[in-house]
Amino acid sequence: MGAVTAGGPVIGILASDRGPGEAERANLMSETGRLFARRGARLVCLAENGVLPMPLISAARTAGGSVELLADADLALPPALAGIAMSVVPERAARLAQLAGSVEVLVGLPGSLASASALFGAWAAGQQLPVVMLNRHRAYEAVKGFAADVLFHSVRNYDRQIQFADSVEDLWNKVSWVLQQR
Repeated sequence: MGAVTAGGPVIGILASDRGPGEAERANLMSETGRLFARRGARLVCLAENGVLPMPLISAARTAGGSVELLADADLALPPALAGIAMSVVPERAARLAQLAGSVEVLVGLPGSLASASALFGAWAAGQQLPVVMLNRHRAYEAVKGFAADVLFHSVRNYDRQIQFADSVEDLWNKVSWVLQQR
């Protein structure tokens, strides 16, 4: 079971600003960071293999939000992130397990294969965690099909555990809904 804070939910956000469509993903991350921070959420982000969701972190912190990093041993923080709460967990499996154990819900933003892999790894480590994915431009359409065809048969109440959103506002609404279902 994930941690719960008095002020708002603890949300693990998996995002990447690398690869095609970087500018649009940066905007989505910024919008998500601002909205979630304004709603009182505490964000926990992965930083591994040089992938750091800077637009998300910067926007959330600028909006007064709380952000924590779970990082691999190779992370060198940019000066803009001086003073951010960070835990270094060298082993990937342990990092994903720590993420799963410290949040109430996982959120996947469109990104790279690395962020989708981290999302799946964290979900597998904390199998009872709900997951909400921003399916912008059908980014998680394959996962949506997998959920309907495979998870339907093996994950009890999968439709309450796995949600897909079409916009950042809808993403917050789905996160709120899955947390109320727990």
